[in-house]
Amino acid sequence: MPNPDRGVVDRVTVDLATQMFPGAKRANIEAHLPSVLDSLVEAGLADRPMVLMALATIRAETAGFVPLSEFKSRYNSSPDGHPFDLYDDRAALGNRGAPDGERFRGRGFIQLTGRANYERIGAKIGLGEGLVEDPELANDSRVAARILAAFLGDKQDRIREALAAGDFRTARKAVNGGTHGLQAFQECYQTGDRLLA
Repeated sequence: MPNPDRGVVDRVTVDLATQMFPGAKRANIEAHLPSVLDSLVEAGLADRPMVLMALATIRAETAGFVPLSEFKSRYNSSPDGHPFDLYDDRAALGNRGAPDGERFRGRGFIQLTGRANYERIGAKIGLGEGLVEDPELANDSRVAARILAAFLGDKQDRIREALAAGDFRTARKAVNGGTHGLQAFQECYQTGDRLLA
């Protein structure tokens, strides 16, 4: 008999996920999918819309289904500055100047960014100051999965409302703050929705 607490996660197999992540290595999905699904169950987010939201978010943020660190780009680093200098003094991120930009750059499945998010989510997932003291923990598969679930859980009302209305743009913005990766996000969500029908 299926466990109702596990929602649809038992139906989300590696084979199904590989169809949702056409560019990802199967080995990455095999390595990381269990942590993601277990974290969603633990957070009470094992229902179809939130599982699909989590997977679509990973597709938009780290298409290869692997937690990773944000790359240096024109969006985070000035041409003559040090890496991630454009984040150093961003009050909205809770950063306090160099080297906070680089230290708290995006990491994990969700690209957790900024000192304030590392502090808040670290406390929420039971790491206390551990995530601030060692930001690279956000790239550990199990930690990255717990971060993803906690972040989605904080915004689940807005996400659920947007998804119920078929508003992928608003659902994506609830996580990213913008629409970066919107097409990949929507394709992944809709593919998963069709495969789970």
